[in-house]
Amino acid sequence: MSGILIVDDERDIRELISDILRDEGYTTRLAGSSDECMAEINAEAPSLMILDIWLKDSRMDGIDILKTVKRDNPDVPIIIISGHGNIEIAVAAIKQGAYDFIEKPFNIDQLLVVVSRAMETSRLRRENSELRRRDVTTADMIGSGAAFKTLKSQLDKVTKSNGRVMLSGPPGSGKEVAARYIHAQSHRAAGPFVTVTSASIRPDRMEEVLFGRETPERGLEAGLLEQAHGGVIYFDEVADMPLGTQSKILRVLVEQQFSRVGGTDKVRVDLRVISSTTRDLKAEIAAGRFRQELYDRLNVVPIAVPALDERREDIPELVAHFIEQFNRTQGLPLREVSEEATALLQTMQWPGNVRQLRNVIERVLILGEGAGPIEPRELPGREGSSEGDGRIVLSGGLATLPLREARELFEREYLLTQINRFGGNISRTASFVGMERSALHRKLKSLGVVTTAKSGGRIAHLDEDEEEPE
Repeated sequence: MSGILIVDDERDIRELISDILRDEGYTTRLAGSSDECMAEINAEAPSLMILDIWLKDSRMDGIDILKTVKRDNPDVPIIIISGHGNIEIAVAAIKQGAYDFIEKPFNIDQLLVVVSRAMETSRLRRENSELRRRDVTTADMIGSGAAFKTLKSQLDKVTKSNGRVMLSGPPGSGKEVAARYIHAQSHRAAGPFVTVTSASIRPDRMEEVLFGRETPERGLEAGLLEQAHGGVIYFDEVADMPLGTQSKILRVLVEQQFSRVGGTDKVRVDLRVISSTTRDLKAEIAAGRFRQELYDRLNVVPIAVPALDERREDIPELVAHFIEQFNRTQGLPLREVSEEATALLQTMQWPGNVRQLRNVIERVLILGEGAGPIEPRELPGREGSSEGDGRIVLSGGLATLPLREARELFEREYLLTQINRFGGNISRTASFVGMERSALHRKLKSLGVVTTAKSGGRIAHLDEDEEEPE
């Protein structure tokens, strides 16, 4: 919001009010007709309006403008002024949402008092809205591994711009957290963050949900784009958006305005767009399911969000964060995690990524065994876990192999797991497994295990040239 917009058909009056307010340190904008007024509002919503009831030679009078502004910009306080004022007009203006009513000729001190109070009310309303948003949009970026540092560095580079960002990564990897981090660190942090979950909206209702609608029965209903004005609109899994809606969203990105379903008025919006996808959008384009033009508009800054198996180093920090969060929000026990349980968490498979890890920790805390450290026996899906007598339970496949093959298979999987647990760091892996670094390198070479750079870190995998055919 910017400045105080003064709307009066008498040039001397609007310039006089402007001079008075400028002397008090306010920024002002002027309009002499309803058309000039609406053009100023469409360009940028004011912090406050001072509006004359009677506007000579204008399409709309002050009450019409008041209704329109309160419909499209409800947070803008409006002070009505009139040289022909009476109690009926004052009551009508207040009922339509005016902050106050001042009759011409006005007293300067009275005008300044009303303006000051209106600006303060507007400021408090914005601060309250901001506090409510912060309560639900806290974006905690947790981690210290190489892949995480690369991701955070990329996010930090885009926070101060309005560039459109496309986040890609597997389900549950934290794409929405990354989007909220961009919003929280940007100059739009005080504005709304609105999520569009395309997969959960019926295709036949997508346009109403996004653009809103106008009907005689229910009046005006703002859509998600309108609700996100001044902030960020986040398209979660943008590939699920219907083709017909894609073309209309493309037009919004170009024009920054749209019409509600059933309406004719143009609604102007100031938005930053962040999108996410788990799919290969180029393949979706080739299959005719996604528009190339929309992809080009949304994919200005592509950022890959790594899977949890690419950032196993961060698992202890993530677990500690989730335990503290569940204690604070749900009153669950504030438990530590044993070294054995931590090692097991770092070696488990996480197809659901960070979301799955969070769910596992919540379940353990709810069903947990007291307030002591979390132990491996409390974790689900513990293949290879030890029985009470210290024995190891073999998987069926391993138990059917000759000793040499079983040992080689075990060593390969064990070392792959440990290297990835330590973020590809061979020195830390060698220290943990109790081998000299040179001996570990020889062992890895004999087993066909190599490491390559990925997402800013290193990932261990089998050398394709060394893999035996099935």
